[in-house]
This record gives sequence, C-alpha cells and structure tokens, in this order.
Amino acid sequence: MNRERNLLSGRGNAFIALLALVFLYIPIVTLVALSFNENELTTIWSGFSWKWYATVIDNGDILRATKNSLIVAAIATVLATAAATAAALGVARSSSTHRGAVEGLLSLPLLVPEIVSAVALLVLFVLSGMRLGLLSVTLAHTVFCIPFAYYPIRSRLAGLDPALIEAAADLYAPPWQRFVRIELPLLSPGIFAGALLSFISSLGDFVITYFVSGPGATTLPVYIFGMIRTGVTPEVNALSAIFLLASVALITIAFLVTKRVADAARTRPTP
Repeated sequence: MNRERNLLSGRGNAFIALLALVFLYIPIVTLVALSFNENELTTIWSGFSWKWYATVIDNGDILRATKNSLIVAAIATVLATAAATAAALGVARSSSTHRGAVEGLLSLPLLVPEIVSAVALLVLFVLSGMRLGLLSVTLAHTVFCIPFAYYPIRSRLAGLDPALIEAAADLYAPPWQRFVRIELPLLSPGIFAGALLSFISSLGDFVITYFVSGPGATTLPVYIFGMIRTGVTPEVNALSAIFLLASVALITIAFLVTKRVADAARTRPTP
C-alpha cells in the first residue's frame, strides 16, 4: 500500500514522466548522433564527419522528393485551412442539432485508420479515372488535413466574445466587413496554428501518399521508406535529422508568431 502511494505521489509521477521522456527521445538523439558517423556502417563509430549531409544535399532524387513534398504540403495546407475556416464558421452559426453531426463527420479522418482512408481514396481515384500523381496526392492530403486545421480554428472561434460581432452589426457593418475587420484578425492565431498542423501532417504523411502517388510523385517520406528497405545508413540518418530540424524550426516559428499575433489581436481596438 505504501509502495503504491509512493508511486502515485508527485515524486513517483515525475519519475514515470522522466522514463517516458527518455524512452521517446533517446532514439531521436541516437539517430542525430549517428548521422555524423564517418563510417558507412551505422553501428560502428569511426569519427565525426559532415559528409553524409553533403551527400544528401547533392542527391538529385532527394531534392526532387523534397520539392514534391513541399508543393503538396503547401497546396493542401491552403485548401484545407480555407475549408476548415469555412466549416468552423458554419458550424458555429448552425443549430446545436446539426453541429454534432457535422463535427462528427469532420473528425472521421482522425478516427478512421489511415490504411482504410488510403485504400478508399485509391479506389475513388481509380474509379473516377484520375491519373495517380501529384494531383491525387494533393487532393488526398487536403481531405486528410482538414480536421487538423479545423479544431484549432473552432477552439479559437469558441473563445471569441459574440458581443463584438453584435456591436458591429448594430453599427450596420455588412457581414463581409464584420468578418474581415473583426473575426479574421481574432481568428488568425487559430488559423495559423491549424495551417501549421496541416503542413506538418502533410509533410510527414506516408501511408496515404504511398497508396495514391504515381510515377514522378514520390514525396520525401516515401523516398526515405525506399532507402531503408535495404538497411539504415548514415545518409538516411542525416536526411531524418534534417527533417527533424525543419519540424522543430517550424514549431518554434509557429509558437512565436502565434503568440505575437494573439497579443496584437488582443490589444487591437475594436472598429
């Protein structure tokens, strides 16, 4: 009984949290460290070297895959964020009976296993006669990313003071002006956060992309999967480390920009 009480105490919880963090981050730290290994054999350390990063940068196939990933992620993010913003505004202004059904449908891509969504989208594209390529990948990622963009926007919208919109309506501001001058600036932190989640989710997606991509539409996660089928090499570690650094940079920038935009929107005078 005393042992159980100690385990559930503050000190015991801190120890469990520390073990969880070690379990999560030790493999990542090891991967980054081995990306600087001069030896071609990943498990044998023979010295520090940057040559694998130079190899990655000089690899034309990797650059093409990275370009495809960025194009797909950028377009899918814009489309998904626009659709999620419209959906959040529509749900907020709809009746409570329809709100639950719509939000349930929007959350389905998060609940349904990715393999099911991938097979379903593949069947849809094949039956519609669409050629598999960057277009099919972009459309699939747009559908997949809408929930990631929707929930931050919906959460931000739920925290807005409706008195601001009502005051603008009392002053005879048309709906478009109320949206552009009041709702959009106040929603911008949620929109930015949703866009960032969509971009990162699209950039790192493998399962759906693997099923719906065609020749010439290989993205970076699919290319990395092809590389590790013959074994993990320092080149793969270097590419993964660059991918990790880019994700951390995006999250840091998003945090700083979101905080700045939220502070500016909070202090902005109401028209």
